Amino acid sequence: MKRLLLLMLVTVLTLTASLATAAGKEIQDAGAIKSEAKRGFEEILDLWRAGNYAELYGRTTINGNDTKESFARRMSGAELKPSCCWEKMQEVAVNVKGPDSVVLKAKLGFDAPGETEFKTKAFKLYREDGVWRISRAELFSLAEAKKAKKSRKHHVKAIN
Repeated sequence: MKRLLLLMLVTVLTLTASLATAAGKEIQDAGAIKSEAKRGFEEILDLWRAGNYAELYGRTTINGNDTKESFARRMSGAELKPSCCWEKMQEVAVNVKGPDSVVLKAKLGFDAPGETEFKTKAFKLYREDGVWRISRAELFSLAEAKKAKKSRKHHVKAIN
């Protein structure tokens, strides 16, 4: 009987230690995911500020029919561009949804006509192929980038 109780006690202690180790690893993983996602989002803002739209295009998730060229035109004509330095991103909070998905909330500074404008917003970021990406629609909305109007050709029928 004593052996059985001792065996059960050792089993319970082993399981408890294993669970504590797994919980500690999850906390470490969440911390790493948060810092990587924050760094990835900062890189997105830096590419945008620098006008490197080809590389920025690669940091977006696919939605819509935008080509690299149409994306670059739209982003270069946008009303807002990220500010530099301390104004770029403040009050950052990252909520890990999964190993490749986070919601990042931050106060962002933008160079607007005449002055710096601040927006506080939450963004979904996704990690694909080891790279953190943001939705193009989210980026267009943030930049206040308007869709280019398509020219319409009016067809006139000749009356005979």
